[in-house]
Amino acid sequence: MSRADQIATSGPGRLYRGQTAIDFYGHRKIGLVIAIATFVITVGSLFAQGLNLGLDFEGGQAWDVPAGENFDVDAAEQVLSDNGVDPSSAQIQVRESESRSVIAIQIEVVDEATAQSITDGFAAASSAQSDDLNFEFTSSSWGADITRSAIRALVIFLIIVAIFISIRFEWRMAVAALTAMANDVLFAVGVYTVFQFEVTPATVIAFLTILGYSLYDTIVVFDRVQENEGKYAGVRMPYPDVVNISMNQVLMRSINTSISSLLPVASLLLIGSGVLGAVALREFALALLVGMMTGIYSSIFIASPLLASLRANVGRTSRRDRLVGEDLRAAVVGAGVSGRVLTNESTADAAVDGQGDDADDKAPTSRIVEPDAVHQPAERILSHPPRPRKKKKRS
Repeated sequence: MSRADQIATSGPGRLYRGQTAIDFYGHRKIGLVIAIATFVITVGSLFAQGLNLGLDFEGGQAWDVPAGENFDVDAAEQVLSDNGVDPSSAQIQVRESESRSVIAIQIEVVDEATAQSITDGFAAASSAQSDDLNFEFTSSSWGADITRSAIRALVIFLIIVAIFISIRFEWRMAVAALTAMANDVLFAVGVYTVFQFEVTPATVIAFLTILGYSLYDTIVVFDRVQENEGKYAGVRMPYPDVVNISMNQVLMRSINTSISSLLPVASLLLIGSGVLGAVALREFALALLVGMMTGIYSSIFIASPLLASLRANVGRTSRRDRLVGEDLRAAVVGAGVSGRVLTNESTADAAVDGQGDDADDKAPTSRIVEPDAVHQPAERILSHPPRPRKKKKRS
């Protein structure tokens, strides 16, 4: 029984066995539309409300005050109002853990006397000593230093990635990979600005981490593309077909890798932050979760289709139609490895009559055949029996 006869009957079964036949290149416009929509939403939200920068970037004072029956969010707002600080401009949230519950208050920079008065007010309202309160002061210049360092690290990272991919593969793959990573950052920024999640140094670190994850998934796909490009070099297969075959072959691997990576991050976010109350883990895990999910999408629907578009008309040309449907599935599972056999009637006739040079002017059609089909008689390969050779008349 051939491998083509062992195709699973259900969609999940074909996905599990690596027998999918998804035309990623044919659906490339969907990825382009989503990328454009993400860009528009992100830019619009940035102009409308901006990023919710944390204390480390904005600068200001922060207090962690023990929560109790006498001290809650309303009491904290009252203390700020009594000291001339608008509560609406402050960030106040309750943080709970197994050991204790605290109310975190963050405000913009105020003078030292006002800060000391607020500290005393929190201590009196919560029936605690001033020394028991956790007080932090951060200058906005420190946040600016973090931003510059992050941008510098990002630029260096992108340059190294571009050089590596160009040497290991080719420059078009570097363009596709960098475009996918840019989409990852843009999407993550869009999520943070639309939902107003707080941006902290942990968020920046997570952004740099997800770029490496996105690059890894893209490199896995590109490596298979390069392998298949050499494999089909003798059959003049269109480059979009090579990309489609490669994507379907590594699709299950990409899904498995993504799931195994997302589960620990989801555990950090749900258990570490939600159950145990580790707020620092929440900031890091949230950025990782958003970035990883975006990286999965970009490596499949942006990087590879873009690479196929850049290479579609480069190098050797082919007039054959792209593989779709069962023809594509046959190539994915290996039933069409030996090539695509021409079935154009004029080409076959020209080959018989010795007019092969003129046959190239006519566009042939093609179909995938079994690996041993090339060794079978012509009647088994061609879609019609060849014309008998005409006998030459003797003069």
